[in-house]
Amino acid sequence: MGGVVVAVDGGGSKTDVVVLDPTTGDVLGSARGGGCSHHQLGIPTAVSVIDAAVLAALGDAGAAASDVAHAGCYLTAIDTPEEQQAVHDALAALPWGARSVVVDNDVFALLRAGTGSPDAAVVICGTGINGVAVRADGATARVLAFGDISGDWGGSSGLAEQVLWYAARAEDRRGQPTALRDALLRWTGGASVHDVTLAVHSGSLRVSSWWDRAPEIVELAHAGDAVARLLVDRQGEEIGLLAASLLERLDLDGAEVPVVLGGGIGATGDPLLVAGVERVLAERVPKASLTIVRERPVVGAAHLALTTARTLEGL
Repeated sequence: MGGVVVAVDGGGSKTDVVVLDPTTGDVLGSARGGGCSHHQLGIPTAVSVIDAAVLAALGDAGAAASDVAHAGCYLTAIDTPEEQQAVHDALAALPWGARSVVVDNDVFALLRAGTGSPDAAVVICGTGINGVAVRADGATARVLAFGDISGDWGGSSGLAEQVLWYAARAEDRRGQPTALRDALLRWTGGASVHDVTLAVHSGSLRVSSWWDRAPEIVELAHAGDAVARLLVDRQGEEIGLLAASLLERLDLDGAEVPVVLGGGIGATGDPLLVAGVERVLAERVPKASLTIVRERPVVGAAHLALTTARTLEGL
């Protein structure tokens, strides 16, 4: 096979790219760019982020855009066929995407970073939460992953919103006291939760400004804060519910299958979080086994890109 293969794992906070030798699978070059969620950035800007990271990786490999025989791009927020087609068309119009490009959701990259099993489920819990289950016959089960409007909750975005909710109720005494209130004021520089809420309402402050504080929520849970513990427990249960429901939809709830968990929050393997996940799995899919993936998801993207490229070449 002539040329090189490009694999992209694009998330809400980062875009990882590797350039591969299609025959040996060796990594020839790599690069990391910023987040490429088209829900946050719009498709043109998201595509420009991906393009910049790919060109940097090609430069690292000493390759040109015209050398790319196939590109496998596994990206956040590819949740509908329309989104998939629109991003595909935009990437296929770039020089490195002209010969062959596949676009799909980044959950598939994480899945294959964690297991090669033909029957499996994966949940990614990072900025948001998403998942997929696959079956050996090619069937899949997915969710829309649009957040509250599609029944999804969690990830750093969901946790951040709940921190504001509980902090507001702690301040006005509708809810119980929580160290999350003081933490929120520290994160935002606000004098009161009342002021923070007004700033969010007016648009001068975004909840996304404290998305990266999820590790501190977990720390407070371990320190004994009841509200923080409730949030971590709920996050674990939501992960378990998503995985179990996906497996049930494919009639795999009685099978011995791996459940792969990753993402910025999931990959921590925090024991409080994992306890919630395993509690639900034990009830709903008792033969499933949880696997925490600390491998970079771009490893799974590389596996998928190489498999597709070799199939195209008949190797």
